[in-house]
Amino acid sequence: MDNTERTEYLSGEYMVLEPLTLEHVPALSLAVADGELWQLWYTSAPHPDEMKSYIETAIAAEQRGEVLAFAVRDKRSGELIGSTRICAWDQENRRLEIGHSWYAKRAQKTGINTEAKLLLLSYAFETLDVMAVEFRTHWHNQASKEAITRLGAKQDGVLRNHKILKDGTVRDTVIYSIIDSEWPTVKQHLKFRLQQNQKL
Repeated sequence: MDNTERTEYLSGEYMVLEPLTLEHVPALSLAVADGELWQLWYTSAPHPDEMKSYIETAIAAEQRGEVLAFAVRDKRSGELIGSTRICAWDQENRRLEIGHSWYAKRAQKTGINTEAKLLLLSYAFETLDVMAVEFRTHWHNQASKEAITRLGAKQDGVLRNHKILKDGTVRDTVIYSIIDSEWPTVKQHLKFRLQQNQKL
């Protein structure tokens, strides 16, 4: 991944995706505590005490050209409410993954995730010129599977016994994707969902 292509900020109506830095540690530690997200054994949200090393790991991966890591800031409140990444960018085959996404409980089901994915997908398809974007989640993470499906992604398959998690359990990983020919319709769908959210 060529860091010279790094977009400083991806900005929408509800939120801003800004490059993840160590300055975000205190605020993201508070954000992840809203809902105690690390308690969900099938997610990868860090414990507040692990936030510094979590961000350091993301920054190191970015410096190796493997990811683009973002902090998610709510435009209305100005608060940091989560984190997300572009990762696994296979430039030769024009594919990447959007993942490592988590949001404070107060930001869930508010339109934040929809707009974040709209911004990231737009950047992936329209700036990075990929032909497929993947999403991966734990087989038992029903909320994540439903959220990915609502984006318009389609299930490609399941990698069984894919990963050994830090608690020793083994993860079956469900893979979804959106391909370039589907992007115009998916984009229209996400914009419509945001418009509907504005009316609530």
